[in-house]
Amino acid sequence: MPSPPEQRTPLNTQTETRPAPTSFLGIMKELGPGLIVAGSIVGSGELIATTLTGAEAGFWLMWLIIIGCVIKVFAQLEIGRYTISTGRSALEGLSQLPGFKVGGLHWAVWLWFIMFVAIIGQYGGVAGAIGQSASIGIPITEAGKAFNEAADTNIRQQIAQVTGGQAEAEPVPLPENGHDVYYWTLLIAVITSIILYRGRYGLIEKTVMVMVGSFTLLSIVNIGLLQLNSAWAVNIADLKQGLSFQLPPKQEGLFPIATALATFGIIGMAAGELIYYPYWCLEKGYAKFIGPPEDTSEWEQRAKGWIRVMRWDAWCSMVVYTLSTIVFYLLGATVLNRAGLHPAGSELIRTLSAMYEPVFGEMAVALFLFGAFAVLYSTFFVGIASNTLVLSDAIEIFSKGIKRQWNQLTLRPWLNLGLPLFAFVLFVFFPNPKLLILLAGITNTFMLPVLGFAALYYRYHYTRPALKPNKVWDVFLWLSAIALLAVGLWLASRLMGLL
Repeated sequence: MPSPPEQRTPLNTQTETRPAPTSFLGIMKELGPGLIVAGSIVGSGELIATTLTGAEAGFWLMWLIIIGCVIKVFAQLEIGRYTISTGRSALEGLSQLPGFKVGGLHWAVWLWFIMFVAIIGQYGGVAGAIGQSASIGIPITEAGKAFNEAADTNIRQQIAQVTGGQAEAEPVPLPENGHDVYYWTLLIAVITSIILYRGRYGLIEKTVMVMVGSFTLLSIVNIGLLQLNSAWAVNIADLKQGLSFQLPPKQEGLFPIATALATFGIIGMAAGELIYYPYWCLEKGYAKFIGPPEDTSEWEQRAKGWIRVMRWDAWCSMVVYTLSTIVFYLLGATVLNRAGLHPAGSELIRTLSAMYEPVFGEMAVALFLFGAFAVLYSTFFVGIASNTLVLSDAIEIFSKGIKRQWNQLTLRPWLNLGLPLFAFVLFVFFPNPKLLILLAGITNTFMLPVLGFAALYYRYHYTRPALKPNKVWDVFLWLSAIALLAVGLWLASRLMGLL
C-alpha cells in the first residue's frame, strides 16, 4: 500500500481532532454533506431528466432509475473514505490514478474538465428553467403573457382528453415568445452571485434542506391524491412493468433509452456529485476531526468513527433523493406519458406543471411554479457552490502550485461571483434547458466508469488495514464499479450508432 499522502486541511478551519459521536442524535447532528449534495440532485436530475424519461418511456424504465440512485453510493463512500482519511481532494485523488498524462496532468483530470464545462452548461439550463418558472408566474412583456396563455390552452386540452374523454382538439398556434425568460434568468444569476459571494456553509445547508423538503412533500401528496382517479392511478400492472427489467417498445420520434441513459448519469450521485461530495466532507470538518494520518490507535479510532458518520450521511441522503426520484418518475409516467406531453424547449416548465393539474386544477401552475423555483434554485445554488470548491482546487492543480492561501481566500469568492453569470451566458447562446441538462448527463455518464475504477483503486491501494471494509461491502463496491462501467460502455455504443 502506498504511503498516505499529506493531508490537506481547509483554510477556514484549524486542526481540532475529536472523536466521532456514537449516539443516534449525536450522529444526526453531524450530517450535512450528503443533504447539501441532495439539494443539487433533486432538481435538474429528478424534476427534469427523470420526468422526461417517465414521459417518454412510461413505467418501463423505473428499474433503471432506481438502480441509478442506489448503485453509486458504494463508490461515493469509498471516494469519501479516501478523502477524509488522507485529507486529499477528489481531483488530487484522480491525479494519483495509474495511467498516462497529458501536459503533466492525468487524463482523468482532463476528462473531469470536459465534464465541468458541460455541467456549467447544465446549470445554465437550470437557470433558464428557473427563468421560465418566474416568467410564467410573473410575465414582464405582453408577448410573454400571450405565449403563456396559448401554452396553457394546449396543455389543458390534452389533460382534458385523458380525464374527461374529450375529443382531440387542434392545438393553438404558439405566438413569438418575449425575452422574459432572459430577464428573469439574468436576475437569478446576479442574486445568486451576491449570495454566494457573501455566503457560508451553514447558509447553504439550511437553505437547501428547506427548499428540497417542501417541494418533495408537495410531490408526494400529489402522487398520493392521483390514486383517487382511475385515469391517473398507478396500478399493480404498472409497477410490475416498471420493475420487469425490460426495455420499452420503440416509439417514432422518441428515444427513451438514450434519455434514460443520460438521466442515469445525473440522477442520484452523478459523476459531478461523486466529486463534490468529498469537498463538502472536508468543508464539514470530517478530515479535520480525524487529523493528519498517524500510526496510532487513537487516530484509527477517530477515523473509524467519522467514516461511520459519513456512511450515515450518505445513506440518509440516498433515501431522500431516491424517494424524490421515484415520485417524479411516477408523475412523468402517469400524467405526462398518458397525456402525450413531452416537455421541451420554451414550454419545458409549463409542460412539467401539467403533472399537478389533475389534482390541483387551476392552482397547479402556481403550486408547481413555487415548487419548481424552490427545487431548481436549490440545484443552481448548490451546484454553483460545489463547482466553486472543485474549480478553485482544479486551478491549483492545473497551475501546479498556486499557494493554497491565495487560492482559497481570494479566488473562491470571485468564482462564486462569476460562475452564475457564466452559466447565464451559456444559456443565452444555447437557450434549450432540456438539451443542456441531457448533454451534461452524457458527460457525467462517461465519467462514471473512471470514478468506479478510482473507488476500487483507493480501496486496494490507499485504505489502511484498520479501515478496510468487510467482504460484503467489497462485493457491492465491485458491483457498483461494474454497473458504472456497463452504463458508460452502453451509452458509448448507442452514441456511436447515432453517428
